[in-house]
Amino acid sequence: MKDATYRIVVMGVSGSGKSCVGALLARRLGVAFIDGDDYHSPTSVAKMAGGIPLDDEDRREWLEALANLIGDHRRRDASLVVACSALKQRYRELLRQGDPELVFLFLQGERAQLRERLAAREAHFFRGDAMLDSQLRDLEVPDDHEAVTCSIGDVPDTIVDTFLEVLPRCRG
Repeated sequence: MKDATYRIVVMGVSGSGKSCVGALLARRLGVAFIDGDDYHSPTSVAKMAGGIPLDDEDRREWLEALANLIGDHRRRDASLVVACSALKQRYRELLRQGDPELVFLFLQGERAQLRERLAAREAHFFRGDAMLDSQLRDLEVPDDHEAVTCSIGDVPDTIVDTFLEVLPRCRG
């Protein structure tokens, strides 16, 4: 795996630990990490901070920007880990425009555990049960051919260990 390059998206609903697991995975691989939340427009951040869920149109420009970043890394043959909700299959397809061999790690959890994690956040723009429920409604769970699935019940180190074991077999 040392010579291989990968573009990886750590996906899941808010509260699943995408940023934590993504940053840890990037550190372990010695590659760049991008938190997709940093690429939301100010309008989208304000909307979410007000408890209003994003719709497909709100997410389109954001996903295109992330796909461009992924594509830039692919063209440079550079590895990258991105944290991005990637809730719907068509969102994942849009991200794959940046790299057709993009690998997804899906962090799956139950609503109660996600809600507990969100309640513990202090300085994040994502707020409220309605927002979480909206993401859970929008989530199109990827199958085993589309993503490696790990439970958020595991500690981040275990999730990363599990993912790294299967990563070499994830090439399309």
